[in-house]
Amino acid sequence: MSLAEDVRAALSAWAAPDARNEELRRAYLEHMDAHPDALHRSCAAGHITASAAVLDPSGAKGVLTLHGKVGLWLQTGGHLEDGDATLAGAAAREAEEESGIRGVVVLPGPVRLDRHWVGCCGGTWHLDVQYAAVAPDGAALTIDPQESSDLGWFPVDDLPEPTDDACRALFAAASAAVREQAA
Repeated sequence: MSLAEDVRAALSAWAAPDARNEELRRAYLEHMDAHPDALHRSCAAGHITASAAVLDPSGAKGVLTLHGKVGLWLQTGGHLEDGDATLAGAAAREAEEESGIRGVVVLPGPVRLDRHWVGCCGGTWHLDVQYAAVAPDGAALTIDPQESSDLGWFPVDDLPEPTDDACRALFAAASAAVREQAA
């Protein structure tokens, strides 16, 4: 299965948690139909990205990275790359690259979607597919200065500022998914 087929399958099979996410799910699939290059950052109309809220095994604490260009505390994530076999695998790769944690386990299926404007690639839309991921117990963080200005573990219900509502919503959804899986 190609990465495009995997992305389409992941989005098609996903049961969106609310009307807004269902609207985005359909829009992402329509975007892929209209733009054969929708998985590549070269797609000026917008491109699919993958991110993950990385949590401890209890789902109570999460990893946030202080994004150097945006100046916000955000989840790990980014562009799909040629070597990515799956969308969930891309989210895991980004989580490991940006946090330094090895052995991150991405839960099956996205937890939410977020479409946002970014300055990369001359200005475009990121059609972000967001996952919950679990770090090994006691995982230590390693800052890569090319990826982040800072990095830290934070209580999911008390994320640092500045962040945004989309990040807060992702961590709430991811925490619920991790706790549900552990139950």
